[in-house]
Amino acid sequence: MIQSWMVIGAVTFIIALGSFFITPRDVKWFALLSRPRWLIFEPLIPVIWTVIFICGAASANIVWEKNPGSIITWLLMGLYILVEIITVAYIPLMLRLRSLKAGEVVGLVGIIFGAILTVCVAPISGWAALLLVPYLVWYPVGTYTTDELRQLNPEDA
Repeated sequence: MIQSWMVIGAVTFIIALGSFFITPRDVKWFALLSRPRWLIFEPLIPVIWTVIFICGAASANIVWEKNPGSIITWLLMGLYILVEIITVAYIPLMLRLRSLKAGEVVGLVGIIFGAILTVCVAPISGWAALLLVPYLVWYPVGTYTTDELRQLNPEDA
């Protein structure tokens, strides 16, 4: 029998593959942007996001196991998916449009939906909500960094 964590993990992984919808030309544009001096953790960002996605999948699994198959649980699973799609769309959308502003807008939308998800999950499971805290902490850092990049690169805003 397929376990819920397997399905949730597979869905998370498949959605995360959307971050590969970038071209070398897109990456080249981003690589040429000026960066703030304090941005020394950039090489760790893929690892950080991997941990955040694992925490999100674990959170979704806890919520699913509390009340599998109920309409509320399905709606929450949809919200988890929406938050992940927003998160994964951030880089490809910003790079494809060559617009730091687009990245910042997606970042703000991600923060809002991540907060809504956490508030909705908290009454069901404190642990599930706690597992979303890394997302709530890190996503604003990414959005703030994008805002800093906009200010350092006004021609690419």
